[in-house]
Amino acid sequence: MSFITLTTDFGTKDHFVGAVKGAIFSELADAKIVDITHEISPFSITETAYILKNSYKSFPKGTTHIVGVDSELSIDNKHIALELDGHFFVCPDNGIISMIASEIVPTKIVEINIHDRIESSFPVLDVFVKVACFIARGGNLTVIGREIKEFKKLVEIQPKVNQSQNQIIGGVLYIDNYGNIITNISKKMFNDVGKGRAFKVTASRYSFTKIFNKYNEIKGTSSSDYNQFDGNKLALFNSAGYLEIAIYRSNLKTVGGASTLLGLEYRDPIIIDFFTESKPEYTPLT
Repeated sequence: MSFITLTTDFGTKDHFVGAVKGAIFSELADAKIVDITHEISPFSITETAYILKNSYKSFPKGTTHIVGVDSELSIDNKHIALELDGHFFVCPDNGIISMIASEIVPTKIVEINIHDRIESSFPVLDVFVKVACFIARGGNLTVIGREIKEFKKLVEIQPKVNQSQNQIIGGVLYIDNYGNIITNISKKMFNDVGKGRAFKVTASRYSFTKIFNKYNEIKGTSSSDYNQFDGNKLALFNSAGYLEIAIYRSNLKTVGGASTLLGLEYRDPIIIDFFTESKPEYTPLT
């Protein structure tokens, strides 16, 4: 059984997704196609990487992942195929892989070279499908490309640590369907830098001195009307292990999500200050 996933910014209104799926079935009739999402914000590399990084591991080893975001071929945006963590990726070399492979080194990477035989303004359909189906049939990567060692790195979206000021300077990485703000600050970084010290998270004009483990922890254990906590702002580490700023049970139509209420967008700064002496008003993460 061959699993092939699709992650694109095509949306579902147009013919693009249907055409890609039809081409896959024409190449590999027994393929199992899974849509991860087609609602990526147009050309958003970081959004693509965040979603793919937190979904691909749920698929069986050997799955092939087609990534169709910012995929037009150019000198600066080559097409690559690679094996990573037992999975295969067919995608543009635009920095997506540098986020997915931030902690895992790819086993093999090739620069796809079948373009000499195929000219296309729709490379996901005409190139990526052929490569993905070849891989899904057990084909060797080196047949469809020249092996390379490097891929494009995105360093500007990585959080920075200012040791002299006991500070992490991060930013907004992604805004989810609930309007929650996902930052590029991981729980591991927070613990490594903070070492259990008191802290303050600053996001726009708001600050947080406690990090929750679950969204509903903000309501406490009282059996009183929990509705009073609806719309409360909180910080927590989400299931992907990244610091998130959320609004508990926010009504997006009337209240708005965290990104709206805090006025934060992609790449806006999120700062964590740590304190050398414990201060009663700051609550360390437990």
